[in-house]
Amino acid sequence: MTKLQLRRIWFQVHKWIGLILAVLIIPLSLSGALLVWDRPVDRLLNPARYAVSGGALLPPHAYVDAARAVLQPGQSIVSLAYPEGGGSILLQASVPGAPHRAGPPSRISIWLDPPTARVLDVADSGTGVLRVMHRLHGSLMVPGVGRKIVGWIGVAMMLSCFTGLWLWWPTVGSWLRGLRWRRHRNLDTNLHHLMGFWIALPLFVLSLTGAWISFPGLFGGGRPAGPPGRGGGQPIATPAQSPDAIAAAAARAGGTVRTITWPTAGADPSWRVMLADRTLTIGDRDGAITAALNRPHGGPGLAGIMRRIHDGEGMGPVWQAIIFIGGILPAALAVTGVIMWWRARGWRAAVAARKRPA
Repeated sequence: MTKLQLRRIWFQVHKWIGLILAVLIIPLSLSGALLVWDRPVDRLLNPARYAVSGGALLPPHAYVDAARAVLQPGQSIVSLAYPEGGGSILLQASVPGAPHRAGPPSRISIWLDPPTARVLDVADSGTGVLRVMHRLHGSLMVPGVGRKIVGWIGVAMMLSCFTGLWLWWPTVGSWLRGLRWRRHRNLDTNLHHLMGFWIALPLFVLSLTGAWISFPGLFGGGRPAGPPGRGGGQPIATPAQSPDAIAAAAARAGGTVRTITWPTAGADPSWRVMLADRTLTIGDRDGAITAALNRPHGGPGLAGIMRRIHDGEGMGPVWQAIIFIGGILPAALAVTGVIMWWRARGWRAAVAARKRPA
C-alpha cells in the first residue's frame, strides 16, 4: 500500500467519524467546557448557597437538626460535608419512593450557614442547569447505555485525533509548512487545519480519560468510587451512634473531618468519615474504627488520576484553561468539518455534471 493510498483511507476514516458523530460531539464538548468551571458557574447561578456569615463551625447535630426541620416525612440524612477553604455546610437526604433512574439516586441537598446553621438553600440534587450538564456530558441523558455510548465516542475521538494529525502533516516539505495559515483558500478549511493541530494532543488525552471513566472495568479494574452520599442504600433512620460521637471519634483518630456519611441498613452498619488523608469506617454498633488510605478525588489509584485529568479538579488554572479550550474547539471542528464536506459534495456534483454528455 502506497503512502497516498493510506492517506486516502485515513481521510475516509476521519471524515466519517466527524460526520457521524458531529451531532453528539457538539453537546458533549460544550457541556464539558462548562463543567470545567462548575463551581464558579454554580456560585453565579445560586448565590444564596454561598452567602455565609463566617467560618466558625457548630457541632454536627446543630446542622442535622436544622436540615431535618425542612425535610419531608420519610426523608433521612445521608451525608454531611464540611466546606474546604470556606463555604457552606452541605447535607444530603434520601428521597424515599423516588422513581428509579440511571446514575446517582435522587437526593435533597440542603446548604447551611456554618456559624448559625441557617438554611441557605434547598434543592433536588437531580435538578438545575449544572446537574443537566453533568447528565448530558456523562451519558447524553440516555438511560442505561448512555455512559457506554459516551465511552465509545471517546474511543472514536482518539482515532480521529490520530487520523487528523496524519492528514494535517504536509505531504511535501517540512512539518512547519503545516502551521501556515493559508493552506487553503477557504476560511473554514484553514481554521479546521490549525485548530485541529493545536487541540489534537489535549483532545486525545481528554478522550482517553473519558473512555477510561466510562469503562472502568476494562481500564481500571473497577468502578471509581463516587462522592460521599451517592450510594443507593437507604440510611438508618435512628442509628445507635450520634453524628457528634462519630465526629469526636474521628477527631481522636487525628485529621480534619471532611464528610460524614450515615450508615445504611445491613448486617454490619457503619459510618464513613473522610479525613484529609484517609477514610475511617466506624461501626454503628460498637464504635470500632478501621482506616483506609484516601486516594485522590474521583476514586482509588489510577482511576482517580484519570478523573482529575478529565475534569480538571485540583489540576491548576493552566490545565483547566486547556481543557476548557479542548471543549470549545471540537464543536468548532465539527461545524467546519461539516461545511468542508458539504462544499466538497457540491464540487463533486458539479464535476460529475460537466462530465455527463449533453
